[in-house]
Amino acid sequence: MNEEALKTLLSNTPEIVDILQIINQLNLPDTWLCAGIIRNFIWNYLSEQPLFDEKTDVDVVFFDPDISDEATQEIEKSLKLAHPTYAWEVKNQAHMHLHNPDTAPYLSARDAMARFPERCTAIGARLTPIGEIDLFLPYGLADITDFVVRPTPFFAENADKLAIYRDRQAKKNWQEKWPQLRIISAD
Repeated sequence: MNEEALKTLLSNTPEIVDILQIINQLNLPDTWLCAGIIRNFIWNYLSEQPLFDEKTDVDVVFFDPDISDEATQEIEKSLKLAHPTYAWEVKNQAHMHLHNPDTAPYLSARDAMARFPERCTAIGARLTPIGEIDLFLPYGLADITDFVVRPTPFFAENADKLAIYRDRQAKKNWQEKWPQLRIISAD
């Protein structure tokens, strides 16, 4: 699968298109559908499983230093009320650096996604002003399509971050659903 094939697949999935349209209407700056929902979607496609899993969090990120954590929680709450079909998780990346050890403030939502724990999770999609799908793939698609889980360079840079990455892998237990996954501790 290449970038164009992924765009086509996303464009032909009604739930993904619906979610992208909903988040586009929020009119938040630097907003992306990202992480697990897209990663799992690709893994499900390649594993011939149902593409859309309603139990997967619908990870939405944006970047606005002027929107507080409390206001972000209200946005998430509003989405859950207006669109209860989806398991919304909304995060303002202007404040999320506080949740990772030794992390300088992010510069944008893309900067934050590039520093997610796993390369296969560092992926985003959004609608362009003309309604086409725009992808952010800082590490490409190879790890996702090859079922490889490895830390991003940011999480591989020190023992504390690698410990968080390893703990996350143990808790997620992704290999139960996708047994072909290869989990790599570090590069």
